[in-house]
Amino acid sequence: MFAGILSLVGVNGYPLEPHGHNMSQDAVGKFISEAKNGVPAAPHFVIYSDAPVSGETGPPPVSQIQGFNVFALSFLLTNGAFDKALEWTKLSDSQRTTIKSQYAAAGIKLIVSVFGSTDAPTTKGADPVATANTMAAWVKKYQLDGVDVDYEDFDAINAGNGKGELLHHGKYYELPGINSYNEYQQVLSWKVWRRRLSEKGSSEYTTCTGLLTASSSTWPQSSLFQISANGVPLSKLVIGKPALTSDASNGFMSTSTLASCVSQAKAKGWSAGVMVWEFPDAAASWINAVRAQAFPE
Repeated sequence: MFAGILSLVGVNGYPLEPHGHNMSQDAVGKFISEAKNGVPAAPHFVIYSDAPVSGETGPPPVSQIQGFNVFALSFLLTNGAFDKALEWTKLSDSQRTTIKSQYAAAGIKLIVSVFGSTDAPTTKGADPVATANTMAAWVKKYQLDGVDVDYEDFDAINAGNGKGELLHHGKYYELPGINSYNEYQQVLSWKVWRRRLSEKGSSEYTTCTGLLTASSSTWPQSSLFQISANGVPLSKLVIGKPALTSDASNGFMSTSTLASCVSQAKAKGWSAGVMVWEFPDAAASWINAVRAQAFPE
């Protein structure tokens, strides 16, 4: 998790039709409205949690992540919940209700991240309709606010299959129960930025210039404003970073340098937010330092 598009989606009550949809215009309008209401307004300050934390089941107390507004339990895969997502299922209904109330009072959405780097749903032939409905049902059952679509099936995307199989023609009605009005273009662009950050080059995206305006020749046209210039709205581009050098092979920045980059980006009209991999390597002090110049609390 280094940088990319934040694919936050809400969950609604409409099952996904296998082919297209048969909603009335009123139903479509309601569907879109509910989808938008399920996603917090920008800026998004997102933290992922996958690694086990000693003595802790599920998400941490809100005091430990104050300054974030989205906490992503990772991961829900096509073959079930794992890691922090699995821990969430082991809590009782009353425990989950209490935690959700605490998070809501603190203004933090509690979501699940699906797929991740270990799951290739299209390549392995998972049915997109069944997968979407199954995951939506899981989110509802376990009282979460929505989904982060961490789609990293790059073999499928490179083969031209990711669009058709998972986000069928980018239509919002093809992924709900999980509301994906973010559309295929977001996922494709997310793939470009995140993949390039994850593959090689320890010095990639470690300066404000490389991150914001001019990526290296190794990964051309993949800085924030270059991606925007190629057609992706700035509102859909969330800057993401590893919390520590050990959390990724590249892309690390100190909080002071990242705060400066975030401030520069905001001055140029960007305000989508920041995400980090992962808790507990990053916590309240990390995000407050990163937000300090551009988005102080």
